[in-house]
Amino acid sequence: MTTADASFFGVMPVERFLAEYWQKKPLFIKGAFKDFVSPIEPDELAGLALEDDVESRIVIENGKTPWELRHGPFSEKTFKGLPKDKWTLLVQGVDLWVPEVAALVDDFRFIPNWRIDDIMISYAADGGGVGPHYDTYDVFLLQAHGRRRWDIGQLCEAATPILDHPALRILTEFDATDGWDCEPGDLLYLPPRLAHFGVAQGNDCMTISVGFRAPGVGSMIREFAESIAERVPEEVRYEDPDLAVQANPGEITPAAVERIRTLVMQRLDDPDSLAAWFGKHVTEPKYDYFPSPADAPLGPDGVRRALADGADLRRNEGSRFAYQERTGGGIRLFVDGEGFLCAGAAADLGRLLCAETFIEADRLRETVRDGAALGLLAQLHDRGSLHLD
Repeated sequence: MTTADASFFGVMPVERFLAEYWQKKPLFIKGAFKDFVSPIEPDELAGLALEDDVESRIVIENGKTPWELRHGPFSEKTFKGLPKDKWTLLVQGVDLWVPEVAALVDDFRFIPNWRIDDIMISYAADGGGVGPHYDTYDVFLLQAHGRRRWDIGQLCEAATPILDHPALRILTEFDATDGWDCEPGDLLYLPPRLAHFGVAQGNDCMTISVGFRAPGVGSMIREFAESIAERVPEEVRYEDPDLAVQANPGEITPAAVERIRTLVMQRLDDPDSLAAWFGKHVTEPKYDYFPSPADAPLGPDGVRRALADGADLRRNEGSRFAYQERTGGGIRLFVDGEGFLCAGAAADLGRLLCAETFIEADRLRETVRDGAALGLLAQLHDRGSLHLD
């Protein structure tokens, strides 16, 4: 069954969801995850917030200031000192630390891998929330514990009024148009810029947020232009061998501007360079410490032995894989911000690595058919992007 033929949580074909709802309107699915059991408990989430390498925040509605924001890592003393109600703990990138949480992403792979960002999980005491707000990206909200009331409102834009807050984008006005009481297993999809407000109904409310990358156009222009500029030799400069006397030496003539435009655009308007840059850009790990090099590098010989011993392959939860087909055959594989040109068996391996997060030993051995594929597998293992178990 292809992705296009797949069911969207049993309520409609995936193609219909993408055509009618994705980036267009919200959708609530009661019991999308049947008999759902959370892959992480509230105490475990709080434990992650104690770690230095984990990004976490606490929002207290009535703290030292309205909507007080605190940044982790926290201590057990922090949690003991919190009020009885109206506070929320938010932990980013939980999928990087808990494999069972990372497995939830597989249910959303009808969206291209490069669009998937991370899984954030929030825990809230009774009445807890982060205020009415909007996001600039798509998000699926899966209720994991307890109950949360979600209300949705108006579509927002950059000029939509927000509170004067140093970090939180809380709306000054929220006009609720619809809402749902979410229980474990319920799923709510929200498109970008739609105002929403979630409030915990009772204690032990935990919500799993699967967010998606939406690269900013301004940052893409800036970063792509910088990557091109780095490759232009210093000797390449503006030239005007046909310069003529001007009536006014202070004028920047249309001819001069056209020369500048040509010099810039002939380098920026390069589809192949843009494709190569974009693949690296969107597979860069969100956090600097993922991936980390393998403790025991194997090299090609070690990988060959591991395959002979029946090793399965598992992708690092913090790694990002994507590829592009190349004109004339083969692929350009992107892994954690690096590009690899692959052909033959190595290209087949690259496609498989992008499609699956876990590959059983027999299938892996069938795909690694030559030295190029073996070398690619060894390189990705030793840099920490995947594991052989």
